[in-house]
Amino acid sequence: MLAVAQFTAAFSTLLFAGAALYINLVEHPARMGCATNIAVTVWAPSYQRATLMQAPLAIVGALSGFLAWWLGAGAAWLVASMLIVLAVPFTLLVIMATNKQLLASGRDLASPETRALLVKWGHLHAVRTVFSLVASALMLWQLVQP
Repeated sequence: MLAVAQFTAAFSTLLFAGAALYINLVEHPARMGCATNIAVTVWAPSYQRATLMQAPLAIVGALSGFLAWWLGAGAAWLVASMLIVLAVPFTLLVIMATNKQLLASGRDLASPETRALLVKWGHLHAVRTVFSLVASALMLWQLVQP
């Protein structure tokens, strides 16, 4: 049971981290290379689709990591689980305000304010990416320990 929990935690967390890193290094910079109205128009469906994938990955990674810790895997699993689960409240409490502003009806999609919000969103998303990368590294490190 412990090995299954560890594998599930690491796999889910690594998938989350990979997707988050792709968004920060490839997808968001590519859309920011476009005109603001195009960038925000592309951002909205991308954000909604990514949420359907990343939220469950963060939750599964955290819950299975907590289970691994509870089954005796060590404190690093607890720390890693806390880091990956932080992506959820960080999104709800910090990033959601920016998301709502970007998705507001009547927003001038070509405005400098919209562009600034997209830039801010990219920086905030990078925080989630760091949480997930550190959590992934901790889990992988634990998996290769003798």
